[in-house]
Amino acid sequence: MTNTANKPDLDSAEHITAFVEAFYARLLTDQRLAPIFVDVANIDIREHFPRIQAYWRKLLLGEGGYHRHTMNIHRQLHGKQALLASDFELWLAHFVATIDEHFCGDKAERAKKVASSIAANMAKALNV
Repeated sequence: MTNTANKPDLDSAEHITAFVEAFYARLLTDQRLAPIFVDVANIDIREHFPRIQAYWRKLLLGEGGYHRHTMNIHRQLHGKQALLASDFELWLAHFVATIDEHFCGDKAERAKKVASSIAANMAKALNV
């Protein structure tokens, strides 16, 4: 059984920053997903982290500051390389594993539910 007593919730900008860093550290070691982020999307992590952190602060903390349209971004990526349903499933598995390893609480649980919806909606919208 995992010790949850010392794990923070995703209830602050600092915790969301730590989550995003841990999540991407995991993603960027995945043999399937890392090339999608690095080679196909050509993500500059220094520019990407603040955007993703702002996105999750908006979803979990209700902050403003994120105004990009994520579906359009993923449609463009899908046009460069076809994304598969299994890519979204793998992304979600890493997301949940990162939260379960480092965080616990109402916001952490909400993040997992939101991420599950995001993955399903992306896959559906892209017809994968």
